[in-house]
Amino acid sequence: MTKLTVLPNSYLTLNYRLTLPNGDDYINTFVDRPATVLMGSGQFAPCFEKVLLGLGVGDKKSALLSPDESFGERKEDLVQWVSLKALKEGRDDDVEFNPGDVIEFNAPGGAQYAGVLQSINEEGAWFDFNHPLAGREVNFEAQIVAIL
Repeated sequence: MTKLTVLPNSYLTLNYRLTLPNGDDYINTFVDRPATVLMGSGQFAPCFEKVLLGLGVGDKKSALLSPDESFGERKEDLVQWVSLKALKEGRDDDVEFNPGDVIEFNAPGGAQYAGVLQSINEEGAWFDFNHPLAGREVNFEAQIVAIL
C-alpha cells in the first residue's frame, strides 16, 4: 500500500511551531489543537509548505529559515507616518490607539494591510508595516496529524 504524503493542494491537519532565535514560541499549535490547511491556497506561507511537501501522517520535520526564506528583510521604508485624520477614517470616534496595537487599513481596491503602531501624537502616528518576523530567522517545526 502506498503511503499518503503531502502534495500541492493537499488538505491536511498538522501541529506546528514557529520559534524565534531566542527559543521563544511565536506560534505553537502543539499546546492547543492542530491547524487544518489547504496547501497552495495562501493559508500557509510558501516557505512552510515547502517543508511539508512529501511528509506522511505522523512525520515530524524542522527547518531553520533565514529571513530571505521566510518573511524577508526589514525595510525601513515600511515605517511610515499616518495622519491622525487618515488613522481615524472609518473608525468609531471614541476609538483609542496605543503603541504596540496592530491596526488594519483599507487599501485602494479593497485590500487590507496592517501595521504596528510605534508612536502617536495629536497630529498622527508612526507605523511599522513590516511583518513582525521580518529580518529574523525562524525555526519551523511541524508534525502531520492527518491528510484528508
